[in-house]
Amino acid sequence: MKLAEQLRQEILDHGRGFEKIIGQDPVKQQIKSALIAGRHILIVGPPGIGKTTLAKSVASLLPETEVKDCPYNCLPERPVCPECKTGRTTGTKKVSGLDVFVRVQGSPDLTAEDLIGDIDPAKAMEHGPLSIEAFTPGKIFKANNGVLFFDELNRAPEKLQNALLQALQEGIVTIGSYDVDLEANFIFIATMNPDDSSTEPLSDVLLDRFDVAYMDYPASIEDEVCIVEENSQHLIDVPDQTRNLATLFVRMLRESDKLEKLPSVRASIGLYERAQTNAMVKGKQRVEWQDVQDVLVSVLSHRIKLKPSSQYLQTPQELIKEQLSKFVEQHGLQKEAEEGDVP
Repeated sequence: MKLAEQLRQEILDHGRGFEKIIGQDPVKQQIKSALIAGRHILIVGPPGIGKTTLAKSVASLLPETEVKDCPYNCLPERPVCPECKTGRTTGTKKVSGLDVFVRVQGSPDLTAEDLIGDIDPAKAMEHGPLSIEAFTPGKIFKANNGVLFFDELNRAPEKLQNALLQALQEGIVTIGSYDVDLEANFIFIATMNPDDSSTEPLSDVLLDRFDVAYMDYPASIEDEVCIVEENSQHLIDVPDQTRNLATLFVRMLRESDKLEKLPSVRASIGLYERAQTNAMVKGKQRVEWQDVQDVLVSVLSHRIKLKPSSQYLQTPQELIKEQLSKFVEQHGLQKEAEEGDVP
């Protein structure tokens, strides 16, 4: 059964679909729709908002499948690799979608061989350098009958982007050294941070292979607080009000018109955890507002970047202190900030 058909059954017939992802309902709807249609997906959004988590959730939708015990995850009824086609692989194994979730981290150092594969010298000595048996599959083939997740696609060099085109369009890859076509049946999910300047532009011909889903920061403080709660260490008691204030400060900082790079949800998680450990170092059993306030610069200053019009007037550290003064005044925390507690 094709992957799109499997996902159609899981999403439509069994009612499954990203239950563990908090909020982001429009994005989840778009991705489910694209998956049912058999599309490859590009998730565009700032860092730290759960793009990787969403991609893993796609893999978790795939049902357990029996495949051949080979590097290509061949289906027993549809062998594609040389070992399975010649009958040398006889064993099978059961794999879940997450077992066949293959991640590629975008980087200027990546090569086409990382994706497609290369000649194994040891196998070349055994089978001959021009034998297909000497070919060691890359990540495209390891993701066969699963999900190939390409994080930060726009950080990959143009040559590597071009190596993806045939696989995305035709579902096969031509191994140039052997003039052999091998099937590669996978769901391709890529991410891209549109504000990252140290990147390669994606060509129109590559973008034409995708449906694009745009993802943003959590829509409400309630969603962000839930994400922080679910993804953080819980070391000592954190009063709800203190936790909410810490998250609210990060969200307020995102609204500053002086910032080019905004603090992600990881900043909210980091602030929640560091406030706890800061209180523990002081010998406390309960986090107070002062414990949050004392680590704001340490947690946030390197996670933001000022716009050129602002960065010559103040530093990120000074901006955080300025925003803190406003925040304390707006929420009536001046007395508590001085005394080191939140009522």
